[in-house]
Amino acid sequence: MFTKKNPPEEERKVRANDREYNEKFQYASNCITTSKYNVLTFLPINLFEQFQEVANTYFLFLLILQLIPQISSLSWFTTIVPLALVLSITAVKDATDDYFRHRSDNQVNNRQSQVLIRGSLQNEKWMNVRVGDIIKLENNQFVAADLLLLSSSEPHGLCYIETAELDGETNMKVRQSVSVTSELGDPNNLAQFNGEVICEPPNNKLDRFSGTLYWRDKKYALTNQNMLLRGCVLRNTEACYGFVIFAGPDTKLMQNSGRTKFKRTSIDRLMNTLVLWIFAFLVCMGVILAVGNAVWEREVGTLFQSYLPWDPPVDGFLFSAVLAFWAYVIILNTVVPISLYVSVEVIRLGHSYFINWDQQMFCSQCNTPAEARTTTLSEELGQIEYIFSDKTGTLTQNIMSFKKCSINGHSYGEVADPLGPQPKKLDFTPFNPLADPNFCFYDDTLLECVKVGDSHAQEFFRLLSLCHTVMSEEKSEGELVYKAQSPDERALVTAARNFGFVFRSRTPGTITTTEMGRTVTYTLLAILDFNNARKRMSVIVRNPEGRIRLYCKGADTVLFERLRPCKQDLINMTSDHLNEYATDGLRTLALAYRDLSEEQWEMWSESHQCAEKEEDLLSAAYEQIEQDMTLLGATAIEDKLQEGVPETIALLSLANIKMWVLTGDKQETAVNIGYSCKMLTDDMDEVFIISGQSVQRVKQELRRAREQMITQSQTKDADKKEVAEGCGEAYVTRFRRTQKQTQFPPSSKLIDNISGDFALVINGHSLAHALETDVEEEFITTACACKAVICCRVTPLQKAQVVELVKKHKRAVTLAIGDGANDVSMIKSAHIGVGISGQEGIQAVLASDYSFSQFRFLQRLLLVHGRWSYLRMCRFLCYFFYKNFAFTMVHFWFGFFCGFSAQTVYDQFFITLYNIVYTSLPVLAMGIFDQDVSDQRSLEYPKLYEPGQLNLLFNKREFFICITQGFYTSVVLFFVPYAILADASQSSGEPLADYQTFAVTTATALVIVVSVQISLDTGFWTVFNLVFVWGSLGCYFTIMFAVHSQILFRSFSNHFHFVGSAQSTLLQPVVWLTIALATAICIVPVLAFRFLKLDFKPQLSDTVRYTQLVHQKKRRPAGGSVASTWRTSEGRLGARGGSRRSGYAFAHQEGFGELITSGKNMRLSSLALASFASRHSSSWIDTLLRKKHTHTPPSRSGECTPALSHSSSVLGSSQEAPIEEETIWDSEMIPMTSHEASKDLREIANGIDSSSVENHPTRENKKIYENVESGPLGIE
Repeated sequence: MFTKKNPPEEERKVRANDREYNEKFQYASNCITTSKYNVLTFLPINLFEQFQEVANTYFLFLLILQLIPQISSLSWFTTIVPLALVLSITAVKDATDDYFRHRSDNQVNNRQSQVLIRGSLQNEKWMNVRVGDIIKLENNQFVAADLLLLSSSEPHGLCYIETAELDGETNMKVRQSVSVTSELGDPNNLAQFNGEVICEPPNNKLDRFSGTLYWRDKKYALTNQNMLLRGCVLRNTEACYGFVIFAGPDTKLMQNSGRTKFKRTSIDRLMNTLVLWIFAFLVCMGVILAVGNAVWEREVGTLFQSYLPWDPPVDGFLFSAVLAFWAYVIILNTVVPISLYVSVEVIRLGHSYFINWDQQMFCSQCNTPAEARTTTLSEELGQIEYIFSDKTGTLTQNIMSFKKCSINGHSYGEVADPLGPQPKKLDFTPFNPLADPNFCFYDDTLLECVKVGDSHAQEFFRLLSLCHTVMSEEKSEGELVYKAQSPDERALVTAARNFGFVFRSRTPGTITTTEMGRTVTYTLLAILDFNNARKRMSVIVRNPEGRIRLYCKGADTVLFERLRPCKQDLINMTSDHLNEYATDGLRTLALAYRDLSEEQWEMWSESHQCAEKEEDLLSAAYEQIEQDMTLLGATAIEDKLQEGVPETIALLSLANIKMWVLTGDKQETAVNIGYSCKMLTDDMDEVFIISGQSVQRVKQELRRAREQMITQSQTKDADKKEVAEGCGEAYVTRFRRTQKQTQFPPSSKLIDNISGDFALVINGHSLAHALETDVEEEFITTACACKAVICCRVTPLQKAQVVELVKKHKRAVTLAIGDGANDVSMIKSAHIGVGISGQEGIQAVLASDYSFSQFRFLQRLLLVHGRWSYLRMCRFLCYFFYKNFAFTMVHFWFGFFCGFSAQTVYDQFFITLYNIVYTSLPVLAMGIFDQDVSDQRSLEYPKLYEPGQLNLLFNKREFFICITQGFYTSVVLFFVPYAILADASQSSGEPLADYQTFAVTTATALVIVVSVQISLDTGFWTVFNLVFVWGSLGCYFTIMFAVHSQILFRSFSNHFHFVGSAQSTLLQPVVWLTIALATAICIVPVLAFRFLKLDFKPQLSDTVRYTQLVHQKKRRPAGGSVASTWRTSEGRLGARGGSRRSGYAFAHQEGFGELITSGKNMRLSSLALASFASRHSSSWIDTLLRKKHTHTPPSRSGECTPALSHSSSVLGSSQEAPIEEETIWDSEMIPMTSHEASKDLREIANGIDSSSVENHPTRENKKIYENVESGPLGIE
């Protein structure tokens, strides 16, 4: 915890097998620590952290004051007990969290590794590994530290690793040792290795490494291709040896992990500010009462000195005033009682348990429930404005499947009747014993074509079985395992396998297949490898008959340019099929071939050999041979998303939550997923691609994108105005009224009022420039004006930097969600971190605040639990401040009638129990169980989420309203009993104007008033609410009668002085009339205000509750619910009409063609490469977006009735015109009944104010939001 920090390194020097030499540099050990405390440091550090909370320091100060008898009229235990309780609860929670971090650290640090020590391999814990050690790794083991690969069991020092923990990619990567060390495979040889490495210091750059190996008087350059980084997993390699360069916190994984940050909610920060304000207010009240004390003691108190002298320390009125000041500070401190903080923690704990217990967030497939891993952030879930999501494993399932194909102008794979019974999955086993049983295909016509020997179909699948870089591993006869560089490769080869063209094995010069049961070996003449510029790959093979043929597959836009000009009809038909597949959101590839003569091959082979060392010449050689090809057809692959991803993203978008995807994948991959999950659509106004390679270029592209957004937005706005002006004078008047609220401000704020659907895609190199200080504001301004942002090739640290940038400039609440170790820094940086318990380890879950197994659960976490938590916490705080100001300010008014003597109105027991017993449980029940609408309605009306984003329910304004109501209540509770009881008398004729009668009357009226008030504030009644409200009243009367009873007086006569006061007071009818009058004066104005507000300016939640009542009385016909529409949307019906996207988007890097043909990777058993996959889901959202409904009012004389073609869709507004204008016009031109108002309420509620609030929910739009909300019930 307090270790000395070494100075930063300029370079690192490491010598193999020489711990004594390496220890001189004091390099970090391989032990990692993510915990915050240990046994010795826990208590001081935790208390220091807790007393950084303003409230805790405030109550500690009050406790010290209460220990001074001259100024305290309250016992010290009223403060120390709650304070100790709060500190203890928080300490236990922090200790529990840190215990789990310790346990996780111990699990990692105690993993075993084989270390070469004194010539022999010994098992050592990871924590004991040192820089310079040589480690042996075996297949499927995690890499313990950042290693220089020395040798491998594979030929030429190759090994294969999976880097999912680092960058989220599950495809295999190849690493190779330096040639001079690749033969050191024996421990005896490695024990003699004494090479020295001089390299760069520790850093967080995952994709680069620079160093030099010095050995035997020679030096060898080292790059990232020679390194195995901590967090990687060794795959398909029997064993390898590595030399530790960086260990523990110096490894690139830990350098990217980010620091654990203490997270606090915006309400916590606001409460700290309010506590300071209240303390200042408390001081002001104390000063006023102290001045009053000084004046009273000087003018009046001196007259009583003979029989009421000052206490010994007091020798004058000024000193008396000073003591009175501190006494009143203690008495009035209950405006913020410490029970507030205890209650907040209890409420948050309850909210976290509701998340844990939610069966609708339980994944039965993996038996994983949702888990709230923190109890301090629940209400912030209801205020999210930006979501930052990883892609691989978070949005995708890592599954990819062959769905459709086009062969010789015929399309296969279509389902005849999507609404009818589903066809059966084809069984390929009788036809082909080598078929993959997991392969799914339903169109039997294609299988029949292959069976009857259709030449085009057979050539189609022959191409798929030959044109690839897949490796095959045959574990037993007929049991094939394909390992591919990219997931689309494996899906296509698997399809060919099932249709009778089985890829069996390869050597550097041959490919062996089984074609329709016959083994065929092709001579592999050349592989024309894939890269990002070519967007295609080809192989040239010679069949057993000696015929040479080039097979090519790639993006259709690239391939069609290289086809023979003949057969234009076939090209047109295939192009139509490709458009259909793209409409379904499938990844497409076009397939073609070319026959080569022996002379053509020989001539090209010579030019190819000459060009092999020149990149440009090689590309030109490829271009030369890939011409005049014949089209075979096209493939369509479905990239599977997790279940419900498009629906979730669309729903969150309707709630004005902006989605950013931060992924380590390449641009094409990320964009494809963006289209699949409906973040990106072809209906968007513009998708901007930022790909500049310099700071200046990136700045120009961002500025150009922003200017284009402003131009298009203003053009659209002008079009709306033209539509309005064509509708007549009445409509123009309504339009201008609305425009006053939404018109663009001058110059700099134009970008904040963008009305349109825009998206931004930026790659890793450009993002690095965009994150620089002089460009970051340009980037964040442009990006935040977009509906969706996709950042590609992003490092883990860049993910965190993007999150921090949005937090810094937008002051918005952020949420980060991911499933791998590469997402940890992002999860820690965001206000809320969510971990997906997926296939990439549990690092993300361990670092997260909330975790579950499916991305789709995010909608319920935010729109239900988050919204409820925010609503409950806001209502709780409003009521709590109200009831405590009403309680405390009575003392202030009483000070003017008791000579400013710091005398309390209530007895000490009532003061102690008021917040602990009498009023604590009802407000806790409201804070834990309250709802405004049901969970189903919360999902049906995502606009209900907006008040949290705009911070409408509890802010400084709401706080002042609450304390104003509390002031009013305190005035009524003091002066009404005071005025009535001053002249009242008992039935016996004795006066009622005594201190204890007044105290009992005021206390009883207070408890009844606050109980009635919480009954009005509660929107959802449970058994607990009823029991706690009535039980608290019962407790009050029971305890009050007990305190004034004879029994306690006889037992503790020094503490219970007023025997029978309660009984005698409450037997008087005038007392109950006084209580009833005070209650009515307090409550009736509140009821009147709420009824008027509900009638003239209802909130959206009020309208939703209204529809609930309407639906309960008269059920709407089935199918009217938007939510049910979403649930019943099936497949890709009505899918997006979209642009084609190549399946080669999923090749993350250069192909392995050169590696295959070189033979370096060949051995007795074929090597395996990994796969990654994703999926496309149904495009239901677009179908609904195209279903326009027009609400046209009947025409009046003298006014035109426009045909409003640009009306809102079911799911929100159209892009052409905002629904708000139509709603306002309709409602003001014709009277509507409540039934008519409720009929279209669902559509209105989901579409209101889409052009302003939905597109940019800024604080300036609060008024617009509230005005538009008032539509449905305000019409009635």
